[in-house]
Amino acid sequence: MVKKILVPIVFSKYSSGILSYAAEIASATGAELIVANVINERDLEAVSKITSYGYKVDVEHYIETVKKERLEELGVLLEKLTLPDEQVTYTFCLGEPTQELLKLVVDRNVDMVVMGVKNRDFRHIFTGSVAERMFHKCPVTLVSYRGGEVGDRLRRRFEKQRSKEE
Repeated sequence: MVKKILVPIVFSKYSSGILSYAAEIASATGAELIVANVINERDLEAVSKITSYGYKVDVEHYIETVKKERLEELGVLLEKLTLPDEQVTYTFCLGEPTQELLKLVVDRNVDMVVMGVKNRDFRHIFTGSVAERMFHKCPVTLVSYRGGEVGDRLRRRFEKQRSKEE
């Protein structure tokens, strides 16, 4: 039985669809929805490097600014959901995205992960992505969201490739 669903979002144009899809599953199963966003350690390293050149930015200010912006975006996304507030939680993580998401899966006893894919090359749909690493390492069911525009684009690419082969 699915009791906890993790939904990693990156606040792309696809985040609303991914979140809505996961919320439908949570609604049908009564599961808790855990929405997560990872502030990538590479971004923090870049801010540190800029600081070392004398620019007046620091990692703590960057993190607080990013969190504030993303919380505002999250508020907009969550307004569209029909789940009760007590069924949805949100968390920020700092670090390497795959590792942080896997920690959440294990530490919070997550039963399912719902996430999207970003890669545009159909032949290498997961290569080098967080989604690919999650599919290889995640100890629970992982659902790849392919709604709307993403599904349509992949379908057209497949049909184009198939027609070249025929």
